[in-house]
Amino acid sequence: MINKKWDIVLKSEIEKPYFKNLGAFIKDEYGKTVVYPEYKNIFNALKYTDYDEVKVVILGQDPYHGPKEAHGLSFSVQKGVKRPPSLDNIFKELNSDLNIMRTSNDLTDWAKEGVFLLNSIMTVVKDHPLSHKDKGWEIFTDNLIKLLNEREKPVVFILWGSFARSKKNLITNKRHFIIESPHPSPLSAYRGFFGSKPFSKTNNFLVTNGIEPIDWGDKDE
Repeated sequence: MINKKWDIVLKSEIEKPYFKNLGAFIKDEYGKTVVYPEYKNIFNALKYTDYDEVKVVILGQDPYHGPKEAHGLSFSVQKGVKRPPSLDNIFKELNSDLNIMRTSNDLTDWAKEGVFLLNSIMTVVKDHPLSHKDKGWEIFTDNLIKLLNEREKPVVFILWGSFARSKKNLITNKRHFIIESPHPSPLSAYRGFFGSKPFSKTNNFLVTNGIEPIDWGDKDE
């Protein structure tokens, strides 16, 4: 389901009662209603970016709740799906920051580059945002952040908006780098997201620490 190193560092986590209860709840939800992403895609963030390979964390709140959008990666939508407004603003800032004009709305290539696209709540009922809030996902994903915080190799944490910024207290290791700004949503992007240059700041930090920078552009597949 997920990569080998995550399996190792999460071995005790998935045996905890809260996680077993969460698993039972989620399985029941998928059996009785429409839930996104598809069950097989819930853990795509961990599948595509293993623990040791994480260079950057981009934290979202919960998945998109429309048909065929969410596929287990924060802010990303599946190929052929209309670009959500927040992602559109992310791409506008990418173009302004690094002069990269991205066309693909599927960010799987970023995940393979080492960008851990994590939603704090990993599932959602169709058309009901935050419907799986306080069911156990936040405990699990907070602990993912804590595990990454323990790493010696530096990580860039990109926190967009008040929800993501509320997780800042979990990042205590001084070797890591935190980038925070308002959310890319149309409601807040003009309050400081635009012009924040998160992509160049990320790559400058990685290069300074001897880590290969992220290629934020489209990839040929």
